[in-house]
Amino acid sequence: MMLIYGSWRLITAAVFTFCFLLDFGATQFAPNYTFMHEATEAPRVSFFDYIVIGGGTAGIPIATTLSANYSVLLLERGGSPYDDANVTNVMNFGRYFFDTSPDSPSVEFIVEGVVNALPRVLGGGTSTNAGFYSRGEEQFNTEAKLTDADLIEDSYQWVENSIVYDLPLDNWQSALKAGLLEAGVTPDNGNTFDHLIGTKEGGSIFDQNGTRHTAADLLQHANPDGLSLFLHANVHKVLFRHKVSSKPKAYGVVFEDRLGKKHVAYLKGRKQDEIILSAGALGSPQLLMLSGIGPKDQLDALNIRVVLEQPFVGQDMADNPLNSLFIPSPIGVSPSIIQVVGITPFGSYIEEAGGFNFIFANLSDYQGFTYEKGGFIFEKVNGPLSKGELKIVTRNPSDLPSLTFNYFSEPEDLAKCVSGLDTILKAVDSEAFSNYKFANMTDQDILDLNMKLPYNLIPHGNTSISLEQHCKDTVRTIWHYHGGCLIGKVVDDDYKVIGVDSLRVIDGSILLNSPGTNPQASLLMLGRYMGVTILGQRLAGEKPYADW
Repeated sequence: MMLIYGSWRLITAAVFTFCFLLDFGATQFAPNYTFMHEATEAPRVSFFDYIVIGGGTAGIPIATTLSANYSVLLLERGGSPYDDANVTNVMNFGRYFFDTSPDSPSVEFIVEGVVNALPRVLGGGTSTNAGFYSRGEEQFNTEAKLTDADLIEDSYQWVENSIVYDLPLDNWQSALKAGLLEAGVTPDNGNTFDHLIGTKEGGSIFDQNGTRHTAADLLQHANPDGLSLFLHANVHKVLFRHKVSSKPKAYGVVFEDRLGKKHVAYLKGRKQDEIILSAGALGSPQLLMLSGIGPKDQLDALNIRVVLEQPFVGQDMADNPLNSLFIPSPIGVSPSIIQVVGITPFGSYIEEAGGFNFIFANLSDYQGFTYEKGGFIFEKVNGPLSKGELKIVTRNPSDLPSLTFNYFSEPEDLAKCVSGLDTILKAVDSEAFSNYKFANMTDQDILDLNMKLPYNLIPHGNTSISLEQHCKDTVRTIWHYHGGCLIGKVVDDDYKVIGVDSLRVIDGSILLNSPGTNPQASLLMLGRYMGVTILGQRLAGEKPYADW
């Protein structure tokens, strides 16, 4: 695969997402979801008990669960993951970043010189991520105000029984696992979904045949008579009734289909009917503001009627900084995505992806080495403490908001990155990993080589002068966006939007920290947990949740 230095699209598609660029055939066979349709087929006016905005990691399990007893409308602005072999097959992983068509499952944008990507496809991030599955730490349950331990466990298992797989390690992965243990990332926790300090193997939403199983597969559990799912449905705003003597009450949504026709879906009007925003950390705060809930100055600037002045919408936005080292290998490395993770006690998570046949522009014979084989070892900072903000710039929901993440603005985040890179180098220098490293290649050689790779659009030198500067110069994203609708500031402990009725936000935007090494397991669980909880609040005393 040719990497052209300075091409930001190839940064994203190649180094940025460790793309294999191999075409492995047909799309996954689409399930017969009789409730799934294009938004062009939606009625102009419709009525439901629940309206869920966003068919992603949290939205799908929420809608699926609620459909057991009530009519649910699920609106997704993207298309089906089953129609795209680049999404469904592991050996095409990352090819969608080359797709600039209106139907692309991923939309690219740049924040502070870092190339980011936003999923626009049914399944959300589970349709575009690297597939690694690992539960969040106990701290997440506390932060997310999840109090029912049995329901947490049942919700995780509901997900895992449907879309999570255990895969064997290849030689590269086994060598890195042993190298991390030599480097002090102990103990060896074996194969587990639990978040434990030490080194472990996790699960994957790719199966043994390399087929991706997204959150959309959970729709197999939906009640087909209770769910209506529309694709390419672009929600413009939530509608509110506003009486002087009471709080604003959400009662419907306006959405647009691919032909530009508007549709209106209303709640049926019963007291417990609700609209649930699950549009993600970027989409949910944006849609709140477009609907009139947010900082007054932003709403006034765009002539949006203020339903509720809420200065905290869009605040505390975060993206976990990621740094990686490409390790050239003297021997072949089998293609692999993330299955091994080192969870350090200082707050850095180390992962891997191997199997590359690169021809690096201007680097094919750097320092006497030929870089045609090897793999990446990644370091993600937990938290993070560094925060930014989201602002809307137009009234068009298709336009991306303005974002800042302020990568490494907090010294503690930078210190974690430095410790993480140092740990990676120790693992690479270990006896266990020695077959996959050139014997006479120094740590400085590795760092200097990686300074020359096009990780981002930040101008910097070609030599690594310190690990601190290396972190800043080579920072990129792991797509774990969160914040913007925080618990206690924008939503209450039940995720109901403070100051209005009949509206909740349930997705990563409510979280101050990204859960675990990779958040998809926690957000899938959260969707199921809250679906069951909402049913329980409405069906109290009828029958236990295990029977729903």
